[in-house]
Amino acid sequence: MSTETKNTATEDTKTAKEQASNRQNTLPPDINFASFVLSLSSSALYHFGEIPDPITNKMQRNLIMAKQTIDILGILKEKTAGNLTKEEEALLSNLLYDLRMRYVRETEKDRIAP
Repeated sequence: MSTETKNTATEDTKTAKEQASNRQNTLPPDINFASFVLSLSSSALYHFGEIPDPITNKMQRNLIMAKQTIDILGILKEKTAGNLTKEEEALLSNLLYDLRMRYVRETEKDRIAP
């Protein structure tokens, strides 16, 4: 193997290692139940039009999708009953309550608005 080939191979290896390192640094944090539930909650807030689209930076309101996300959280609560820690149960219950109340307020706004 020539010196030039060895240098190219070494550079390719360094580049591959740097790319792998950069991918590791950009990986999302570890997922757990709380972060999963909070992610779904953020999705509902996005659909309420309270969080901007990360790409367009525009606020979009879609109550049908907000309700679907809330319903998914409700199913998750039902299916995980008895298997959550007290903290996880409290987080899920409080988020569901807040999101359901927000949904009621939003649908009432639509009913009142001409």
